[in-house]
Amino acid sequence: MKIAIVGATGLVGTVMLKVLQERNFPVTELLPVASEKSIGKTLIFKGEELKVIGMKEAIRQKPQVAIFSAGGSTSLEWAPKFAEAGITVIDNSSAWRMDSSKKLIVPEINADILTKEDKIIANPNCSTIQMVAALAPLHRQYGIKRLIISTYQSITGTGAKAVKQYEAEKMGQPLSPSEMAYPHTIFANCLPHCDVFMDNGYTKEEMKLVNETQKILEDPKIRISATAVRVPVLGGHSEAVNVEFENTFDIKDVHDLLEKTPGVTVTDNPQNNEYPMPLTAHGKNDIFVGRIRRDISSDKALNMWIVSDNLRKGAATNAIQIAEYLNTKGIIGK
Repeated sequence: MKIAIVGATGLVGTVMLKVLQERNFPVTELLPVASEKSIGKTLIFKGEELKVIGMKEAIRQKPQVAIFSAGGSTSLEWAPKFAEAGITVIDNSSAWRMDSSKKLIVPEINADILTKEDKIIANPNCSTIQMVAALAPLHRQYGIKRLIISTYQSITGTGAKAVKQYEAEKMGQPLSPSEMAYPHTIFANCLPHCDVFMDNGYTKEEMKLVNETQKILEDPKIRISATAVRVPVLGGHSEAVNVEFENTFDIKDVHDLLEKTPGVTVTDNPQNNEYPMPLTAHGKNDIFVGRIRRDISSDKALNMWIVSDNLRKGAATNAIQIAEYLNTKGIIGK
């Protein structure tokens, strides 16, 4: 299969190349695609040196699938052009997620709704993916009424500029305002500020958790409130999630449900200091869930701690799993 990675030189694009190799995706030809300034640069895939090409050349070469991770404005401009050429686009930006004509996919939950007519498929936000993967089986069993979410999000979710800021601050190196990804120091600090603030006082990141969760779980009645925090961590995103159900539940049954959920690993033995952490989730494709306990203030609520590598399951791995599903079902291919 000929596959294009749009944004191949970025943080997520680099991880996509690793995940394609690790999962033995049937790539016969890989097209690394990036912006004009990166055209002609080289990168290595499966031991082979490949030259980065531009958008027009990628369309001309007609890959079966193009996985985009190059930002919303790029996706809005170019994804339709790829789709018009018959190329299936899996887009990792926020550009198409809430478009009612586009499907928002976490393969373990709703890949079965995809058809050959879906030429632009949206990959959810990283913090949404890891949460809904753990919540979906519980919603089916007990009915989620309300979610209160606090996130602790890795700087890698912002991109390479944020990592450079963190590293410079750690070394005590001065930075100009233009070199900073954040309005404040991130090293040894926490910023209750992910993405831009909106008129309702929430940030875009917080509202993504609201809107995308309702869309993926197909339930606009779920009430959701989120606070998204950027923390000086490289390995992944963490989330403290309070879930209120319509129905009563047993904690052991919740454990059993999660342990049977594909892509979820339960790590919940606090007596032995075993619980999910970004350090141990880093470089892994699973979603890790722990600190599962009944909310002592509400009979029908529980607390969970959910951790995942945001560059993997939160972005690259989820997108490639979508491509794998499309390939297995014959939606894309020869």
